[in-house]
Formats: sequence, C-alpha cells, structure tokens
Amino acid sequence: MEPLTFESRDLGQTEEFLNKAYARMRIGSDVPSPRAVISRQVMGTVSIDRLRLEFAMSYDVNPLGKVCLCTVESGTIVQQVAGGDQEVFGPGDAVLFAPHDLPYTGQIRRSGYHIIMFDPALMQQVAGALPGRRPEPVRLLGHRPVSPAARQHLTRTIAYLRDDVLANPELAAQPLVVSTAGQLLAASVLVALPSNANADASAQDGRDAHPQALRRAIAHIDAHADEPLGIDDIATAARVSTRALQYAFRRHLDTTPLGYLRQVRLAHAHAELKAGDPRTTTVAAVAARWGFFHPGRFSLTYLAAYGRTPRETLHAPAEASPR
Repeated sequence: MEPLTFESRDLGQTEEFLNKAYARMRIGSDVPSPRAVISRQVMGTVSIDRLRLEFAMSYDVNPLGKVCLCTVESGTIVQQVAGGDQEVFGPGDAVLFAPHDLPYTGQIRRSGYHIIMFDPALMQQVAGALPGRRPEPVRLLGHRPVSPAARQHLTRTIAYLRDDVLANPELAAQPLVVSTAGQLLAASVLVALPSNANADASAQDGRDAHPQALRRAIAHIDAHADEPLGIDDIATAARVSTRALQYAFRRHLDTTPLGYLRQVRLAHAHAELKAGDPRTTTVAAVAARWGFFHPGRFSLTYLAAYGRTPRETLHAPAEASPR
C-alpha cells in the first residue's frame, strides 16, 4: 500500500477508487453529486485512512484480507457483517469494522471517520501459538471493546500512531519503528477487543520452559536486536512455543521476551550515545534506530536505567582510555 489522497464528486470514480484501495465493493448514494475525501498514511503493513463522506453511502464489500478498525468522528455508520446482527457506530466509537475474512454491508451516513487496517499475522505474532498442536489462528470475537477503559486505550494507541509516528516520515521509515509500532497496534487490539487469544496456557508450557530454551532465546535476541524481531521469531529460535517462552522469561528473568528485547536495544542505544559525536549525532536518531519512536518515553526509560538523560550521556566528556 502507498500513501494516497483522493477527492471526487463522481460516484463511479469513488467506487473505482474504493475497489482499488480496499476490496471489491458496490456503493450507492442518496445525492446526485456525492463528495468523498480520503487520505492514507502507511507504515509497513499498517495503514490509517481518514475519510469524509458528505452523503449517505450504501456499500456491499468483499472480505478485505486485513483486520479493519474504525474510529468515528462524526455522523453514523450502520454495519452488518456476513448476515450477522446490525451494529450502529457513532462519534467516539472505536470498533472492529470488519474481520479480515468476512464480507460486510451497511451505510455510512455523512460521516467523518478513520479506517485502520493491518495484517492479521501481526495478532498471531503478538499472541503466539498454542503449544502441542497446530497453531490456532487468533480471531476477534466481538466488534466493541470490552470496557470504556479498553476503548480509550485503543483510541489513544491509534491516535499516537497516526499523529506522532506516521506524521513523521523519517521516524516511520525506521525498520524497528515499523516493527514495534505494528506490534503495539496488534497488542492494543487484543487487549481492547474480545478474542480467543486469552486461552489459558497448558501445563506443557512449564515443561517446555527449561533454561536451555531461555539461553537460546537470549542468544538470538542479543544477535538480532538491530533487526525487526517478533515473539514468534524468538520462540522459533528457542525451539519452544511462544507461551512456553513467555513463561520462561517470567519465571527466570521476571520480564517478557519483548521486554528483554527492549532492554537490549536500550543498552545498544546507550553505547551509541556514549560513543557519539554531539556535532553529528542526535538523541532522536539513535532512539529511532533502536526502535524507540517516542522521544519523551525514551528519555524517561533511559533515565530510569542509567541515572542520567540521553542528552547528558551524548554530551558527557569522553572517558580516558586506560594506559
């Protein structure tokens, strides 16, 4: 997917554009000159679109192949997925607009809203596979967040990615930022929406979580910390299930695999700042290179770990070499 913008008052042109940008669909309008304005921001497999439709648009859409979320700013959206119950979304709602593998129909009634799409494989990477069997695909089981707090958390995550990450092209181009941001979105979705990803781990997890697996995982993280790395990648290298891997890190290191990965990346950022030249090195560039795409949070995390700010480290006098 590429960044794009679109504006038209021609229903045929709008339908053609929507077919190319989303999936095969048929649309209708209640006015003769329906105005549609659409823009898209893209980062890896994640896209965030802003749409403003100044008419009541009916639609009938084939499966998207992407997890599709929606946050509504104005107007009303009436939605029905695969012949299920009708849902009505309004301002302030943050919902699952459509599963990746089901068709849907409805009407968008003079609405301003955002569509957030991402590869369903991201949810699998975050949730991990169940041990001792063929991996079970992660499925979302409802359209609405499980609580107002969950809705607020999901809304803030989407706004953060849209306004702070995607709005900065240099930041959004960093491979580790792309990887981390996608995982953040998928994790927020799994926290906010009901899914089958919260099944209890089996007793096999504990039997698989032996120290040798932990050592293999740590070695893989240490060797590949500068690359996009998900929990499935680490579990494969450790030759255990992701749930067993999570259990091992909690039991032996009191952290998670991705938490340990962040610690390793923070240590690399620390070393780079210590060796950096303040005339040519910036804290923001170092942070982004190691996957920390929020400068303020990076500074707080760094201060907690090293007792001084990243800038203080960068500008500190070079330590004398031992003779």
